[in-house]
Amino acid sequence: MGDSEAPDHIGHRARLRARLLDDAEGLADYELVEYLLGLAIPRRDTKPLAKALLREFGSLAQLISADPESLRRVDGMGEGAIAALKIVQAAGLRMLKGEFRDKPLLSSWDALLDWLRADMGPIDVERVRVLYLNSRNMLIRDELASEGSIDQSAIYVREVIKRALELGASAIILVHNHPSGSPEPSRQDIAITRDIAAAAAKLGIALHDHIIIGGSDFRSLRAMGLL
Repeated sequence: MGDSEAPDHIGHRARLRARLLDDAEGLADYELVEYLLGLAIPRRDTKPLAKALLREFGSLAQLISADPESLRRVDGMGEGAIAALKIVQAAGLRMLKGEFRDKPLLSSWDALLDWLRADMGPIDVERVRVLYLNSRNMLIRDELASEGSIDQSAIYVREVIKRALELGASAIILVHNHPSGSPEPSRQDIAITRDIAAAAAKLGIALHDHIIIGGSDFRSLRAMGLL
């Protein structure tokens, strides 16, 4: 491919842009990725790369949430193209987080779940996060507590409680993902949840819930009667 873009690519991209502005819902996933990559790689036909990326990562959500190192392994993906994908992810997550950022989480539960599923559902490594809340149940800190292998991740009771005291948190919400795609809690999930709830209660800190994300689905241990 030469340095200058061929006329048919220019025309195709212009038509794609017109469709995007007129009816974005009508575009296929590969067309959205194609146009986005075209902004970062203007002299190249990006349709083959867009299709290759979706084949590699399986879905638009998994592609957008893929880590930069995985994206670099795909032939043709430079830093500009990777940044274009990551800015879409960052903007989307920031928009979702904005729905509950300055509101009590317990009254913005659906918005919280939308954000968690978008952020944690597509990733293929198990992560544990702790959301620390103030006395008005507003989020004061969202922290990654642990990142484990694909099938295990530790939550340290003492560290979670210590951090809650440091932040002056009145309540916490545990969140972790199951890369298998099934959100059903394991015996270990239930046991550690109860251990943290008991330790927190002794210090006047409430454990509101433990949410497990599996793909686009989730389970609430409180709703299941396990907390």
